[in-house]
Amino acid sequence: MQAAAQPLPEARLARAWILLTALALSLLTGLAARADEKVVRIGYQKYGTLVLLKGKGTLEPKLKALGYTVTWSEFPSGPPLLEALNAGALDFGTAGETPPIFAQAASDALTYVAHEPAAPRGEAILVPKDSPIRSVAELKGKTVAFTRGSNVNYLVVSALKKAGLTLADITPVYLTPADGRAAFERGAVDAWGVWDPFYAAAVVTGNARVLSDGTDLVPNHQFYLASRAFTAKNGAAVDAVVSAIAEIDAWAKDNADAVAQELAPSVGIPAPILAVALKRQSYGVRSLDRDVVAQQQRIADTFHGLGLIPKAVDVADAVRKPGS
Repeated sequence: MQAAAQPLPEARLARAWILLTALALSLLTGLAARADEKVVRIGYQKYGTLVLLKGKGTLEPKLKALGYTVTWSEFPSGPPLLEALNAGALDFGTAGETPPIFAQAASDALTYVAHEPAAPRGEAILVPKDSPIRSVAELKGKTVAFTRGSNVNYLVVSALKKAGLTLADITPVYLTPADGRAAFERGAVDAWGVWDPFYAAAVVTGNARVLSDGTDLVPNHQFYLASRAFTAKNGAAVDAVVSAIAEIDAWAKDNADAVAQELAPSVGIPAPILAVALKRQSYGVRSLDRDVVAQQQRIADTFHGLGLIPKAVDVADAVRKPGS
């Protein structure tokens, strides 16, 4: 039997706040969408191509030419962003490889639109620098913090499996990145699974040491997802968003330092640390091919086998079909 997670008090408060925020967003943006159907509602996270696209302002002219406007909503991670998309509060967003699996198990509302190539070095399991833990196998009986349903959820599962362990051998504590770092720094947990740029910040400026990154364990793709219903009626607008992402992606690939300078104010992490994270990122937005779908299906099957999602899902069923 899987060990029960023991959320810290601040984690429960944070979760409640996220759910309330998503509910409010659903109501407000739902009213806006009824008032004007020619709006693309985009959810983004503090770090990544979408926040860069928002800052550059290059999407708005593309959508305006098609008769659309755009609204932007920030989320702390992929799981609440996709909860909002499933609830009909968003039309488009981005998340790592695991949140779409949880979202698809809960609803058939989303569709995979595109993805970035694998970036396994962009996430890691961290321990304090002075921790006696030197291998993943030594996490047995320890407390490990990570965001439930996030990309690092799968990293933790995969790393444990390679070490001959399961989630039942640890005590998982489900925390957002901010709460995870706070718990990690005060010694409330033994290890912390997290993604860039929080990973880079913890190692460069904090008291963290890498126990394992995603190399040879997980692909760590970044996906762009849209509402299935919105895409069916507004395919040209979705194509315009993907086109704008591709342009920003091409620029960012060769301008890591400039991207870091541009993102630093919104992310709240110094540019030199962001540059470390950006150099682990992958670039080149593209449609999902058979291999990527198969990799996602393995994640879905793993999570269903562990009882972490309530039903089996068919990833291919949620992939946008050409011309749709």
